[in-house]
Amino acid sequence: MRPFGIVIFLTCLLAVTGCHSAHVQATVSNHTSQPLLLLEVDYPSASFGTQVLAPGADFHYRFKVLGTGNLHLTYTDQSHHDHKSEGPYLNENADGPIHITVDPDGVHWQTSPKTTMQAPPES
Repeated sequence: MRPFGIVIFLTCLLAVTGCHSAHVQATVSNHTSQPLLLLEVDYPSASFGTQVLAPGADFHYRFKVLGTGNLHLTYTDQSHHDHKSEGPYLNENADGPIHITVDPDGVHWQTSPKTTMQAPPES
C-alpha cells in the first residue's frame, strides 16, 4: 500500500506544479471610433489576425515564438487606408503578455516586465 501512496503523491505534485511552455499572450485593442479591417499581427515564424475589430473591442491570441524578429501590425481603416506599425523585438521562446492598442493618435505597444525580449543583434 505504501508504494501506491507514493505514486499518488507524485502524481498530485506533478499536477500542482505542472509544466510551463513559453508563449506570448497578445491582446489587440481598438480604442478608435471606427472598425479596424483586415487586422494582422506578424511575429517571427507566423501571423494571426481578424477580418474586423469593432470599436472598443479586444482580440486575444496566444502564440509560441519560433525564431527571432520584430512584431508588425497592419490594418486597414474604414476609409481603406493601410496602416503599419513595427513592434518590439522578440527572441525565440519569448514568454509573457503584449498589449497592442490602436488609438486615434497611433499604435502603442506595451510589454510586461515578464515578457522575455532582447535587443536586436548589432549588424
